[in-house]
Amino acid sequence: MEKLTALVTGASEGLGKSFALELAGRGMDLVLVSLPNSGLNHLANYLRLNFNNKVFCIEKDLTEANSAYDIFKMLEEHKVKVNLLINNAGLGNWSWFEEKNIAFYKTQIDLNITSTVLLTRLFLNHINKNEQNYILNVGSLGGHFIVPKKQVYGATKSFIGYFTKCLQLELSGTKVNISLLSPGGINTKPELLVLNHSLKGMAKATILEPEVVAKAAISGVLKGQKEIIPGLANRFLVLLDKIIPGFLKEIIIRRKLKAILNV
Repeated sequence: MEKLTALVTGASEGLGKSFALELAGRGMDLVLVSLPNSGLNHLANYLRLNFNNKVFCIEKDLTEANSAYDIFKMLEEHKVKVNLLINNAGLGNWSWFEEKNIAFYKTQIDLNITSTVLLTRLFLNHINKNEQNYILNVGSLGGHFIVPKKQVYGATKSFIGYFTKCLQLELSGTKVNISLLSPGGINTKPELLVLNHSLKGMAKATILEPEVVAKAAISGVLKGQKEIIPGLANRFLVLLDKIIPGFLKEIIIRRKLKAILNV
């Protein structure tokens, strides 16, 4: 089997960094994309030293209009052929809609939606669809459920889910495997660690470490899984959501909203 080269966006920290480590451990070469001055070169040097992989770094703000074009132009110029695209970069939040300004939501939509669509489109130009290639789009369980204080973020992840599932049908006659990753909460940042530590019961059971999610995701996309939901508790919640009637789900959501308001 030809050695794969994976492109990972948002690769300098959190889940993106775990993707890079997991892929390197599987012997893949890497193209790592992240913001300038985000520690990308430090990570790349670590991977080269410890895994003996080829690592190509691209420091780019994906919310810039021409960023997707620039990335694939650089790949072409350096004769780097990518076989696996991981659209991981994203911006989340936990806030009431009116607490964030217009600039924040524009950045969130550009990063979570626009960059994913454009990179995917250019990747399909970059590859030979008669050869084995892979796309992994990072969605969220937030795209399955209505969650207070996650209004725009959840909507962007719903978009990613719909977009991915449509492409799965369109690409079904090719050798391009496209998968949707729908994780629950992930311990990626210090502030999330504090928040997640306070959770109890089922809510706490849905939280996973980034390396666990990355391993499940890479295994899933290489096997051609349509949707990858790491964690037994998370898969149970998705199944439960399909069974519970709509009016009951609305009652649960309203109670959740009331609990948040009373905090």
